[in-house]
Amino acid sequence: MSENFSALSKARQSYKPKLPVALKKGALNVKIAKGKATESVSDQAKIKALFPNTYGVPVVSFGAGKSKVKAKALRVGVVLSGGQAPGGHNVIAGIFDGIKSVSKSSVLYGFLGGPSGLENGKYITIDAKKMEAYRNAGGFDIIQSGRTKLETEEQFQKCIAVSNKLKLDAIVIIGGDDSNTNAAVLGEYFQEKGVSTVVCGCPKTIDGDLKNEFIETSFGFDTAVKTYSELIGNIMRDANSAQKYWHFIKLMGRSASHIALEAALQTHPNVCLISEEVREKKMKLAQVIRQVADVVALRAAQGKNFGVALIPEGLLEFIPDVGVLISELSEALAHHEKEVEGLDTAAKVEKICGWISADSAAVLKILPQGIQAQLMLGRDSHGNVQVSLIETEKLIIEMVKKDLKNRPDFKGKFSALNHFFGYEGRCAAPSNFDADYCYALGYTASVLALNKMNGYMSSVRNLTKGVEKWTAGGLPITMMMNIERRAGADKPVIKKALVELDGKPFKYFAARRADWAKTESYTYPGPIQYWGPKEVADITTFTIKLERGAMKV
Repeated sequence: MSENFSALSKARQSYKPKLPVALKKGALNVKIAKGKATESVSDQAKIKALFPNTYGVPVVSFGAGKSKVKAKALRVGVVLSGGQAPGGHNVIAGIFDGIKSVSKSSVLYGFLGGPSGLENGKYITIDAKKMEAYRNAGGFDIIQSGRTKLETEEQFQKCIAVSNKLKLDAIVIIGGDDSNTNAAVLGEYFQEKGVSTVVCGCPKTIDGDLKNEFIETSFGFDTAVKTYSELIGNIMRDANSAQKYWHFIKLMGRSASHIALEAALQTHPNVCLISEEVREKKMKLAQVIRQVADVVALRAAQGKNFGVALIPEGLLEFIPDVGVLISELSEALAHHEKEVEGLDTAAKVEKICGWISADSAAVLKILPQGIQAQLMLGRDSHGNVQVSLIETEKLIIEMVKKDLKNRPDFKGKFSALNHFFGYEGRCAAPSNFDADYCYALGYTASVLALNKMNGYMSSVRNLTKGVEKWTAGGLPITMMMNIERRAGADKPVIKKALVELDGKPFKYFAARRADWAKTESYTYPGPIQYWGPKEVADITTFTIKLERGAMKV
């Protein structure tokens, strides 16, 4: 880390994260209570067959008391996997302090560049001096991250060789649903081969789609959405000041709309599309566009030619007719890519329409030419159309403009600006909530490592009750799994948690969006507060407060 710290960075380093009561006296003073045997969320027989050694183990909770395990120097490796999320450094700090509480001779190794660092034995020793420089800092730069998947026999054997060389007691993989699935697979393989190293996980993703009864939120979500909401609030203030632009803001969240929904709850936009609702209602692209255009027209009739709309990154894949188009395009390009090479967009469209269904061809033809071109860009490593490259917000702007032109009664003006907020939130300095939560997750992982709990994920619950009442423990990763079709094969994966339309956060939003559409109910969250009254500095998200009953619908 650079020595040219800002004043905020320097002050933030000195913040002391709070811990649940059970962890305050160190990892050796934690008593473990075991619950009943568990089973996966679905496909129980298949998951059990794939994880015979780690399936069915109980959920565990921690309480203050004497551990049954004797003190010994621990040797632990840590991996940052997948996209960055605020608070990752504090997870590592929690692991570091936790294993040092067992023995000052404990060693923490950081594998460089994600899972590939573990596979190839590229690592650093994280000592006290290095750890101090990264406490409460955003980003993953202490050891960087990566997206390598550990899934082949050769990779597993290389991981065993590295684990044996370093004499590791545990490996902690910090990541999202795919990364923690990898952790479970690696842990199962190690146990099957008699390797003494256990593998544990920590729940990370700003998308918010790794959660359940025991994982109330994934770390980084709180900070990322607060960061986006500050920017959205700034734009709202500008929109309400100039009163001449519509702002269309795309937000990260390809598989789930939790970010868009939480940002809406924090800022009250005139329009917020929720991908899961679009899919549930089987809305076609034309219907989605009409819904947005209706709000623009409603406000224009009131003399308000301005507004703010929030768009989830993954919206297009949730629109049924566009989803079919994307699937058919992926298939067509897989077989005919060379035949369209070098052609201009119009010629490509003409060719491709002969290889896809009539319905999909009709959808492709109504798209703006720029979007057509983006849909036909090079495919990803799985052979799929790269949906993340499509500027959905621009697509909606152009199609809403076209819709409004075809309305004889529309007398207003429609000038639109587009934005994408994504990377701005991934490496922000963690909020007090994420700083505390991540530190507790890491410390919890050290207790799992000490007690040789293979295939477990750190769990810290009761998050709306205040840190003193948080409950730490471990959750079997297999408990969260189901079987999904991936790259032409059935794979065990952690089931993604999408926005639930009968859930309290969505219901709260749905009950208010009609009013937000026609009025300027905008709220301006401002920057994250690190100091001040608890109700300002330690505030949690609307999503978790509504889900956990700390706020009424």
